[in-house]
Amino acid sequence: MYQPSLAELDVAAAIVYRAMPATPQYSWPQLNQALGAEAWVKHENHTPLGAFKTRGGLVYMERLRDRLPELRGVLAATRGNHGQSVAFAAQRHGLQAKIFVPFGNSVEKNAAMRALGAQLTEVGDDFQACREHAARVAETEGLHMVPSWHADLVAGVASGYLELFRAQSDLDVLLVPIGQGSGICAAIAARNALGVKTRIVGVVSSHAPTYQLSFRAGRAVPAPVTTKVADGLACRQPDEGSLAAIFEYVDDVLAVTDDEVAHAMRLYYRATHNLAEGAGAAALAAALQHKDSALIKGRKVGLPLTGGNVDADLFRHILQGP
Repeated sequence: MYQPSLAELDVAAAIVYRAMPATPQYSWPQLNQALGAEAWVKHENHTPLGAFKTRGGLVYMERLRDRLPELRGVLAATRGNHGQSVAFAAQRHGLQAKIFVPFGNSVEKNAAMRALGAQLTEVGDDFQACREHAARVAETEGLHMVPSWHADLVAGVASGYLELFRAQSDLDVLLVPIGQGSGICAAIAARNALGVKTRIVGVVSSHAPTYQLSFRAGRAVPAPVTTKVADGLACRQPDEGSLAAIFEYVDDVLAVTDDEVAHAMRLYYRATHNLAEGAGAAALAAALQHKDSALIKGRKVGLPLTGGNVDADLFRHILQGP
C-alpha cells in the first residue's frame, strides 16, 4: 500500500501554508488532571474554517486545477466540514462549488458553506444517501465530484500531524476520530514518514460503528447511523480507500457514546474554553473512557480537536448537562 514520503508530505504542507499558518498544540492542566496523563491537544479548531478538513481541500483543489486547467466547477457531498473545505479551496481558484448535505444537517455549517459561495442542496436522510445522490448528479451533469477520501486530501491533512509529531515526537498514543478516514490516514502517513513510534488508535461513534465493525472483521461492514451529536462521524459505509491503511497500521478502534462525547465537549469548554464539535471531542471522550487503562494512564497522549463547528442551540443543550 502506498505511503507518501516525508518530502512529498512537506510539498503538500507548503500548499497548505499559503492559505493558513500552523495550528498550535497545548497541554492543558485540567485535562491532564482529568485523564491522569500528559495530553497534548492539537487545535485544528483554529484553522480558517474551524476544522482540520481545511488542509485537505487546499491540496486537492490545487492539484486538481493542475490536472484539469479547464475545470469550471466541483461538487461534493458532506455533513459540513468537508464541504466547507471544498468551497473554501474552490473559491480560491475561482471555481463554482455545488455542495449536497443530508436533510437536517447543521444549520450553521450550511450557512458557512453558503457564505463561501457554495450552491447548497439538501437531499437524502443520511450522508450515504446524500453521497449517492451527489454521485448521480455529477455523472449526469459531467461535474467533478470531490471524494471524501483521496490521497491528496490525506496529504494535506497530514500537515497538521507533521506539526504535532515534530513538536511532540515522543507521544505514546494518538487517538484519532474516524469519519471517512482521511484524518486517521493522514496521521498514519505523518507518523510513518517521520519514523516515530506512536501508537495510533481510531475512535468512532457507538451510534455509527461501521469502522469499528470493519476493523474487527477485516472487511467493510456497513452499519446504521443514529448519532445525534457527532455528525462528523455519521458514516454508514466505510471508504475502501481508507480501510487498507487502517487494517495495516491502526492498533485498535474504540467507540464512544453520544453521552460520552457530550461530556468531553463540556470538559473541553470548561478546561480550555475551546469549542469542540462532536467529532472534535471524540478523541477526548475515548481517552476519558480508558483513563484507568494502560492505554492512557500515565502516558503521553495526542488528542486532535478536529473541529469546533457546533451549532449554538446544540451546544447550549450540551452545556446544561452534568
